[in-house]
Amino acid sequence: MWIRKASEIPSSEITPKSSWLNRRAFMAAAGAAGLAAVAGKDLERLAHPDGVHADTKLSTVSSPLSGRGLTETAYNDITHYNNFYEFGTDKGDPSRNAWRLKTRPWTVSVEGLVKTKKTFDIDSLMKLRPLEDRIYRFRCVEAWSMVIPWVGYSLSEFIQQCDPLPSAKYVQFLSLADPKQMPGLGESSIQWPYSEGLRMDEAMHPLTLFTFGLYGETLPNQDGAPVRIVVPWKYGFKSAKSIVKVRFLDKQPRTTWNDLAPDEYGFYSNVNPNVDHPRWSQKTERVIGASLFHQRQSTLMFNGYEDQVAGLYKGMDLRRNY
Repeated sequence: MWIRKASEIPSSEITPKSSWLNRRAFMAAAGAAGLAAVAGKDLERLAHPDGVHADTKLSTVSSPLSGRGLTETAYNDITHYNNFYEFGTDKGDPSRNAWRLKTRPWTVSVEGLVKTKKTFDIDSLMKLRPLEDRIYRFRCVEAWSMVIPWVGYSLSEFIQQCDPLPSAKYVQFLSLADPKQMPGLGESSIQWPYSEGLRMDEAMHPLTLFTFGLYGETLPNQDGAPVRIVVPWKYGFKSAKSIVKVRFLDKQPRTTWNDLAPDEYGFYSNVNPNVDHPRWSQKTERVIGASLFHQRQSTLMFNGYEDQVAGLYKGMDLRRNY
C-alpha cells in the first residue's frame, strides 16, 4: 500500500478546519469524565494538544495590498509546520509545545529614540485601526514557502503612535523569552531573547504588517501570538514573533541569526534567487501543501514583491547586502 507523505497531499484533500475542530471538541466532551481527574496544566495541554487555543474571530476589512490569484495554504499546514525555536527546533515542536504560552495579559513596550517611552496593551493595539485581511506569500530561508491569509495593519500605523525621533534609523523587535512557557530556550545555543530588526524605511513600507491573526482569527500560539511582524519580501526569520519590546535606534541592531552565522544570514535577508545560501540553492522553493507534481517552483525576486520594494535598495549591492 502506498502511503503519501503529508507534504504530498494537496490542500483540497485536507479536512476543513471547522470539521477537525468540531471533532476534537466532541472527543474532548466524550472523555470529560477521564479528563476531570487530570489537574491544572495537564488538563489544558490535553484540551489544546496542537497549541491552537479556542477560536477568537476578528472583525476585518479587505486590503488592496492583499495578493490576488494566490492559493492559500491549508490552516493545518500553517499551524503544524513552523519555525519557532523557543518551543523546539523540529517543525512539529511549536504545535506540540506552544499550548504553554499565555497571551493575556500581554504588553509591548517601546524604548530608545522616542519622545516618550510607552507601553501598549495587546487589546488596545488590536483596536488601534481596522484590521485588514492580507494574503501574502511567505518564504523561508530553508527553501520552502506558503501563502498565508494574515490579519493586521501596516506597521507604520504603530510606529506613528510611538513618536520616534528623527535620529531613529532602525527598529529592533525583541520576542518573549520565558523558560517557564518556552521549553526550547535551553535546547540551542541561541542568545535569547530573539532579536530582529529593520531599517526605518523598510519598517514604514505599507507591506510590512503588524500582525494579530490569520484566517480571520487571532494568531495561534505557534504562529507568533499574540503579535508578530510579517515582512513578505524577506525570508521568514526576519518576521519576529511574540513581540514584547520595540526599540528605535540610530545604528543597525544585532539580530539573532546574523549573530549566530553572519556568513549565512545577512541583516537584510531579502528573498533573492541569485544569492544562494552557503549550503543550498535559493533558485527554487518547495510549496508546502501543494500536490506532488506542483511542489517545486521558481523563487521570485523579493518573493514576488519586486515592483513594490526594489526601490528601497536602489544602488545597493544585493550580494554583499544579502
